[in-house]
Amino acid sequence: MKRVQGKRTVITGGAQGIGAAIARRLAQEGARVAVLDLNADAASSVLPQPHIGLACDVADEASVDRAFARVKQAFGGVDVLVNNAGIGSTPGDGMDRFYAAQAERYAQIGRGEAPTIFADQTIHCGDAAWGRVLEVTLNGTFRCSRAAVRLMAEEGIGGAIVNIGSTAAVKGDGPLPYCAAKAAVLGLTRAMARELADRGIRVNAVNPGATETPIYASLTEDVKQSIAADSLMKRLANPDEIASAVAFLAGDDGSFATGSIVTVNGGAYFS
Repeated sequence: MKRVQGKRTVITGGAQGIGAAIARRLAQEGARVAVLDLNADAASSVLPQPHIGLACDVADEASVDRAFARVKQAFGGVDVLVNNAGIGSTPGDGMDRFYAAQAERYAQIGRGEAPTIFADQTIHCGDAAWGRVLEVTLNGTFRCSRAAVRLMAEEGIGGAIVNIGSTAAVKGDGPLPYCAAKAAVLGLTRAMARELADRGIRVNAVNPGATETPIYASLTEDVKQSIAADSLMKRLANPDEIASAVAFLAGDDGSFATGSIVTVNGGAYFS
């Protein structure tokens, strides 16, 4: 199946994990892919020519504009954008103190004691950490969308944007700034879908559940099993399963989908 045959496609944060799986899947289905990542060498290693890899810091407007100018030079324009770049946690966000307190609280409960320790993040999350997560995860999504829409509007032939959200946006389970940023990405998705429909530009999002990525590889097997048990499928997703949903929304099969949030979470919750 070649659902995105000939589509000029940009994928941010595409050097590893879900982003790399999306890049490979769309390339297999006929797209010509530009992989954007902080690490240019890693981005270039995902796919062979005629695909390209470019350095791009989505938190920097000039870096985004340079990257999309190079995509235009190489491909002539953009038909599909997948906004995958984002960060979940950063130093100073209070998550280290949250996890430490949570462990102590569970230990108290395990000993049959009335818990006196609270797992707090809000009171420990600093402004710089809060701002950094939103700068990359939310503002980066906007910057790249703006750059892609400018190119799509120049050609006047429509296009598709797929934003990678998170179940954290709905469940509120995760670092505070990450949950807030991903919830805002879903709001941005719907607002842009309304605005851009008249241009023939569709905007959708995929909400992945827990997925086997390098972040999860660092967790202990007990923790991964606990996370997996939260889904009806009793396992983590494979990145290729997320890529399949993106391929549907990016290609012609999803031609009547816009403003949609497709949840791929193994039944961890229903939406």
